[in-house]
Amino acid sequence: MRTETVVERSRFLCVLQPVPDEAAADAVVAAARREFPDARHHCTARVLGDDGEVRRASDDGEPAGTAGAPMLAALDGAGVTGAVAVVVRWFGGVLLGTGGLVRAYGGAVAGALAEAGLVQRQRVDLVQVRAPLAEAGRVEAELRRRHAVEDVAWGADGWRAVVAVPAGGRGGLEAELAAAGLAAPLTDALVDLGPAVRPLT
Repeated sequence: MRTETVVERSRFLCVLQPVPDEAAADAVVAAARREFPDARHHCTARVLGDDGEVRRASDDGEPAGTAGAPMLAALDGAGVTGAVAVVVRWFGGVLLGTGGLVRAYGGAVAGALAEAGLVQRQRVDLVQVRAPLAEAGRVEAELRRRHAVEDVAWGADGWRAVVAVPAGGRGGLEAELAAAGLAAPLTDALVDLGPAVRPLT
């Protein structure tokens, strides 16, 4: 997502992108620097991790706290994680002052967030479900009615898939499968794979 604003003849281009990790965020920043080498500043903010535990910002030559911090505040205010913002500034000849810079950089990111739209995510538990081939179609259909089903595999030893259930929801999954009439013992059919974060569907 890219958005552009002009404040007192200075151009502010915001590049906002989802990223899975630090390396991907660094690549977005490097690409912006390569694409816009004539700009005076390439200020950045990133929030990464399932809980937003990785947070970094750079003023890139602007007065301390006038660019990276308000950009980070805009990401935080939107509850965003897994994203990097780069605001590229071309100086227009008019000094904006501390308050003007804070508003311009924070506003550039807030504007990009408003246009981009957000994907809500939720904590889930991943459970591997196994079923005999004879019951696989019925089990998969039942699961897909209520859950995200991933990594489906069919083999000589049966059917298996990974199911994302709301955190702490394994008991509900067991009840659903029992109600569907699964013949195999559920203790043998389900394997906990641990917690994860997935888009909210």
